[in-house]
Amino acid sequence: MQSLPTEIFPDRDALGRHVADLAASILRDTIAANGGARLVVATGSSQFEVLEHLVAAPGIDWRAVEGFHLDEYVGLPMTHPASFCGYLKRRFVDRVPLKSFAYLRGDLPPSDVIQDVGTRLLAAPIHLALVGIGENGHLAFNDPPADFQSTEPYKIVQLDEACRRQQVGEGWFENLDTVPRQAISMTIRQIMACQAILCTVPDARKSDAVARTLGDPISPDIPASILRQHPRATLCLDAAAAAKISGKA
Repeated sequence: MQSLPTEIFPDRDALGRHVADLAASILRDTIAANGGARLVVATGSSQFEVLEHLVAAPGIDWRAVEGFHLDEYVGLPMTHPASFCGYLKRRFVDRVPLKSFAYLRGDLPPSDVIQDVGTRLLAAPIHLALVGIGENGHLAFNDPPADFQSTEPYKIVQLDEACRRQQVGEGWFENLDTVPRQAISMTIRQIMACQAILCTVPDARKSDAVARTLGDPISPDIPASILRQHPRATLCLDAAAAAKISGKA
């Protein structure tokens, strides 16, 4: 069975600091070798500490970094508290002098957004993607059963109830009825086309999804399991998220 390199840390802050250090190293090396770097950035609670430490990492020439957005709800303006555009603006884009950042604007026609950002994304290789795993095993907003075949960079997806309940549980929305039913998501194949992937997963509520990602057969029913086929993907966990891994030291 294909394995996924996995690292475990005692708490969220240690986890976030380590992922940020790894990301910073990749960005510095890529800029030194290529004159620039292209980075995909995720959102959600899993990325709080990662981004906090990453924006403070030394030696990154952010002016040489092009940033791209992983996923966003359809219909939400940037001013909505749950908007991932707003999240990224506050926690990342406004804090470092990026060369550019390609937002997936939730308040614009989805087809136009997909065409525009997808064209920009495909213009050159993506060197690094920062991602997480959902409670239902989703990767980006590719809920199970995920589409492993689409060759488009982004697509409109339907959000399943487990995913939408997670958003309520994390405090982004007041109740299930206020959670959008559609999102723009980077596709599985596009995520897998990134040269390196750092997948950050904190919290006990993700422990079942982590155990299935590592131990079950690779399947669209556990979208994140596809990461086991990537040559440079690393799964980084805190102790709570790692609690149900079979054979864990």
